[in-house]
Amino acid sequence: MLTNPKKRYIQTTMSKHWLRKYPNIAKSTLVTKPEQLWVSDITYLKTDEGNCYLTLITDAFSRKIVGYHLADNMLAESSVKALNMAIANRLYRYSLIHHSDRGLQFCSKEYVNTANRHNIQMSMTEMYDPYENALAERMNRTLKEEFGLYSTIKSKIELKKLVDEAIELYNTYRPHLALKMNVPDKIHKSLLRYETGTDF
Repeated sequence: MLTNPKKRYIQTTMSKHWLRKYPNIAKSTLVTKPEQLWVSDITYLKTDEGNCYLTLITDAFSRKIVGYHLADNMLAESSVKALNMAIANRLYRYSLIHHSDRGLQFCSKEYVNTANRHNIQMSMTEMYDPYENALAERMNRTLKEEFGLYSTIKSKIELKKLVDEAIELYNTYRPHLALKMNVPDKIHKSLLRYETGTDF
């Protein structure tokens, strides 16, 4: 009874700040195609050299991880790198919503300005309920539980390699029941088939 309890998690969401927070428009959006809604979150990964923080951006329709960045800090510029990757990888040019929690990184001027420049509309959780960003939370668990990222990795360099491999395998080889046992990458490119007649 005198033993100090271990900390069970590391906080990655700093939502008590002065920056503008956006309403949750994702909850009223019917998602019917890729790149209509992206969801994003930050999770921590452990190494013997210290914790790292992984920003993930996932397409809500295809479940594909379209952008990510691993850093040893939680600075906004690290999350912006994930957003820039997602933007560079875009296949379609219709309107897009970006949904996240109200963390400092996602509310930052740099992050919001990057989204605005590319006509991406911001949406954020309104309460402290994780179900408001359930898909993004589930993606964190999937990568950790199915690809061995819950373990403490020896070095940050090794962790970077494991993250790259895990996301590649997840996007191109892991079937989803929600996708009728297709893989995210195939579903993400599904509209291109209709537009070009190309079979991926």
